[in-house]
Amino acid sequence: MRRAAPDPAIEAKRRGPPPQDVDPAIEALVNDIIGQVADKWTMLILEALEEHGTLRFTQLGRAVGRISQKMLTQTVRQMERDGLVRRTVHPVIPPHVDYTLTPLGRSLGAAFCGVWIWAETHHAEIERARRAFAAAADAPDLPADAEAP
Repeated sequence: MRRAAPDPAIEAKRRGPPPQDVDPAIEALVNDIIGQVADKWTMLILEALEEHGTLRFTQLGRAVGRISQKMLTQTVRQMERDGLVRRTVHPVIPPHVDYTLTPLGRSLGAAFCGVWIWAETHHAEIERARRAFAAAADAPDLPADAEAP
């Protein structure tokens, strides 16, 4: 994922104190967006459109890779509903449909760029933790009061 410039308005809020009261509508929206974006296809479509710009449906499918036509259709429709992509139908035969990130979609991509940077920064630590966990899972069970070698 390409690194994006931080949004000054978001950065100002992020650095400020947390809100005293949580707006239930905002909380529901955050949960909904996280649920959608946690879906790998949404993230891959965001990334493909950020990297390649406007793409036709088949080009988008190739850029994402290993996505069924049905899943691609469902995901871009959901993204269009949420205002993340703009779908343009050109009245030609056969139909020509383009998908482009909206400014809202770009800003979401920029927000999740922070996750990419975090993963990049902590990659070695995570790999060490995973190896240690796997080694402990493979070790014979010890009594609760025994010390590991």
